[in-house]
Amino acid sequence: MRGYAGKFLEIDLSTRKIEEKSFPENVLRNFIGGRGLATKILWDRLGEKWEKIDPFSPENLFLVLTGPLTGFFPGTKVCVSGKSPQSNGVIGSTVAGEFGVDLKCAGYDGLIISGKAEKPSYIFICDDQVEIKDATPIWGKKARETLGFLIKKSMEEIRSIKPNYGEPKEPSILYIGPAGENKTRVAAVVAKYTHGAGYGGYGGVMGSKNLKAIVAKGFGPLPEVYDMERVIELFRDFSRVNFEMERFRRWGTGASGYSVGAETSSEPVRNWQEEWHDKESFKGEEFDKFWVKKNWGDFGCPVTCLKLAVLKSGRFKGAICDNPDYELQAYLGTNLGIFTPEDNIYLSYIINELGLCGIQGGAVLGFAAELYEKGILSKEELDGIELEWGKTEAFAALAEKIAFRQGIGNILAEGVYRAALKLGERKGTDLSKYAVHEKGVAIGAHGIRSGKDYVANISYACSVQAGDHTSVAFLPIEHGNSELLTIMHDSAVYCMFCTFRLEDVDLFKFYEAVTGWRLTKGEWYNEKALRILHLQRAMLLIGGPDVRWRPKLDDDNPPRFWEPLPSGPYKGKTLNREMFEQDRLEYYNAVGWDENGVPKPEVLRRLGLESVETKLRKVGLIA
Repeated sequence: MRGYAGKFLEIDLSTRKIEEKSFPENVLRNFIGGRGLATKILWDRLGEKWEKIDPFSPENLFLVLTGPLTGFFPGTKVCVSGKSPQSNGVIGSTVAGEFGVDLKCAGYDGLIISGKAEKPSYIFICDDQVEIKDATPIWGKKARETLGFLIKKSMEEIRSIKPNYGEPKEPSILYIGPAGENKTRVAAVVAKYTHGAGYGGYGGVMGSKNLKAIVAKGFGPLPEVYDMERVIELFRDFSRVNFEMERFRRWGTGASGYSVGAETSSEPVRNWQEEWHDKESFKGEEFDKFWVKKNWGDFGCPVTCLKLAVLKSGRFKGAICDNPDYELQAYLGTNLGIFTPEDNIYLSYIINELGLCGIQGGAVLGFAAELYEKGILSKEELDGIELEWGKTEAFAALAEKIAFRQGIGNILAEGVYRAALKLGERKGTDLSKYAVHEKGVAIGAHGIRSGKDYVANISYACSVQAGDHTSVAFLPIEHGNSELLTIMHDSAVYCMFCTFRLEDVDLFKFYEAVTGWRLTKGEWYNEKALRILHLQRAMLLIGGPDVRWRPKLDDDNPPRFWEPLPSGPYKGKTLNREMFEQDRLEYYNAVGWDENGVPKPEVLRRLGLESVETKLRKVGLIA
């Protein structure tokens, strides 16, 4: 099989047993890798008792998976997954960096991690040498100290393993901060210093397993491909197309902190109370004053949309992070009433150090701030923090409490949905209108009320990854914005930013050049993507143990999105309920779900998912 290393590592942290595993060709053809294969593995291992699996229990799996195009297609990522502590479904959460390349060059397509280590641990992989090591010295440490320790220790070991190699490049590392260690539902799995896989809450899953980090270093070549000349030709063609995206290459998504608010009125402002602002202090030109590295790309990336920002003076001197991308500009900026680059960079730095997800963490900070504004949460309940809009130090202090589950942070660490339930019960009032989420997942920073952003009225409500802005439901289902195409990105595992000027057939050509397996558009949208989509949908609806979603009620937008926009050029605009319900039903029909949003038995059988039909009947979702 071309494009694959052909082996996976299965690691039981409870027994410390490490063994190699492989999957037959038909499984890889049908589920590709990454998100798709994660869904298949989780269903096969845990599907029968899915509703009973606590995401933070040793039974849950933590999966780190590459795909056949990882390392070959422009822009490299790796996919992490498991049962999500946020949605109780399956989310394929990807993060950029070299980890996937190092893992494949070490000879492995992925990691299947189960159990719970007796003490804080990390996994060390250098080619065929795999060990579970003691992480006690860095348990409780933040990002800088964690990386410093792991790089130093790992480089010493790598040099002893490869004494004649010369000076090797440092290994790739996935790790968690205090937020993950304390099993917050808003914790990210972090790569490098400031990249994060935040959707899903898988940092908390790593923490529940006493797994601080995974270190990988591979000295072998990438796997063989079917047609190397064709791969090189397509890589060059795709790179040339990406080189033409001058604005995106210069600014990345960070160009949007101003425009999405001022022009499309779809940016969260003060916990989505508004979606419009015209603060020119938040333009890209103001952020690039703090760049120290302007063209920073991960392995094989022709876009290089990353920038490195450092505050060299002022009250936040010493803060360093990826120049905040749009999502962090929004959720750690406008969402909190912050409109200056310095404050946004500092708060992004704090969030990164703690190992919180910028979106999920930023959402819960904004939720708490609105409760404070409305007098629902007091200064005393916030342990003396005056959580006023725009007060950067106050939000930084609360983020620390969330990461360490201290005081009110213990409730907020549950994420906006569960925090709203718990605080609402304590206060004796319904707080759901302040919690902007979809099935437990805070919604990405792209609003739908103005109708001017790329997302549609059903995008979050019908997505199998809930609030994930990178994987949205869309009509027609073959559209470039549809999550059926995102499933390809997340399963073959590469960066979707490198596909913006490509057609889906271009991706299928590259897939065939690497694997030798022909993939047609019809086969993808009518069979393979649907198979993965239906599995994710079934597991999301089965849910449990603390939450089970009701498709007819929960396939809806958050209450705030039904309120008219209060300001800006689209003031007064909101969603049309009749049109939403019509589009939702059309989407159900298009993907093969019944009028209640449940996968149809005949479609499940056509896709070879008879076991899913049986399970859905057992839990009462199919009569």
